[in-house]
Amino acid sequence: MKRTILIITILFIAVISTACINNFAVQELNNKAQVYLNNGDYESAIDRLEASIDLDNTIFETHYNLGVAYIKSERYSEAIKTLSKAIEINKENADSYYSLAVAQESYANEMLELNENNSVASKSDDDSEEIDEPSNKKIDDTAIKMTPEQRKIAAIELYTSAISSYKKYLEIDGKAKDAEDIKNQIKSLEEELRELGQQV
Repeated sequence: MKRTILIITILFIAVISTACINNFAVQELNNKAQVYLNNGDYESAIDRLEASIDLDNTIFETHYNLGVAYIKSERYSEAIKTLSKAIEINKENADSYYSLAVAQESYANEMLELNENNSVASKSDDDSEEIDEPSNKKIDDTAIKMTPEQRKIAAIELYTSAISSYKKYLEIDGKAKDAEDIKNQIKSLEEELRELGQQV
């Protein structure tokens, strides 16, 4: 009996020690990531935040900060996934919805930009499309592989989602200082949808 109690005590101490070490490591990674974010080194921040999530996938702030870093790095599809996870963890954080809306809108703009700038090369003999990627901008692989019509449909869905996210932001933060700007942005996106042939 004493031996069983001793084994259980040792296992309990081991579990608590591991949890404390993980919490310390997560906090350390998040602190380093914040320094990188503040200094504009988004890729280093992303590396630290992804490592932090590998250790503990339940911390809202880690997902939120990673989503913001992805936006700053123009990695919009990854930002959307990460910010959606942040919202899953904490549905009442207004800034998450705002950042999600920015990512959705930016990704839609990127899709339409590919179409508008005639960056779709003429089809080659094997009917596969090639994109001339602008050298100064990162382009999402998913967007590149889409046809122009698929990108248009995706952009419409993203704009619609961005409008919903902006509205949720305003709903949660009833006293938002930028409320008028956000309302104007919603109107602008609704106009964009009308130009794309959608009824709003």
